[in-house]
Amino acid sequence: MSDVLHLVGVFFNYAVLAIFAQNAVFTRSLGVSRLVQLVGDERTSSWWFALMLCITQVLVAPLAYFAGSFIAPLPNRAQLRPVMYLTCIAAVCLFELLVLKLAKGPRSGQLIRILPVAAVNSGVLGTVLVERTQSFTLEQSLGFGLGSGLGYLLAVMLVTEAQNRLRSRAIPEAFRGLPVTLIYIGVLALAIYGFTGHSVIL
Repeated sequence: MSDVLHLVGVFFNYAVLAIFAQNAVFTRSLGVSRLVQLVGDERTSSWWFALMLCITQVLVAPLAYFAGSFIAPLPNRAQLRPVMYLTCIAAVCLFELLVLKLAKGPRSGQLIRILPVAAVNSGVLGTVLVERTQSFTLEQSLGFGLGSGLGYLLAVMLVTEAQNRLRSRAIPEAFRGLPVTLIYIGVLALAIYGFTGHSVIL
């Protein structure tokens, strides 16, 4: 029983760490381009996007973990890593697409449209690479994958909330829109660095 509680504790510790202290957007700039597009896109729900991102990252984590173990003894593992992890992401994306097509729920069409945008995202590949280069265990990888997806949602919510204030006429015209949004994201990133420091603290 204590082993199970320990594993659950590790899972949640790494999830919370990935949401706040090691947020993929603010500490590594993963998926910033998609984030900026998502904030201004009325057709795509941030909640459904984050849900698909979380599911994708949680499903990719064990595949990448075992794939990384499989290629570890090979001499050219450094070159094979990105290709192997992209293959894992593609396999998970195809699996999710198949499930959505078979489910035929009321939101299936919307989720099928969001799926490629959520799965083919630098946040997904970047999270997998961090998990494997840091040699996370399986439960750490699962927690970090879930936390990174929720951290992405937190970043979307923070930037969405700021959009109303960033439309102020007090902002010089040359900085309105994308420039001031990127400056805002940069300031948030500096604030997180102030708490955690530059290096990965895992």
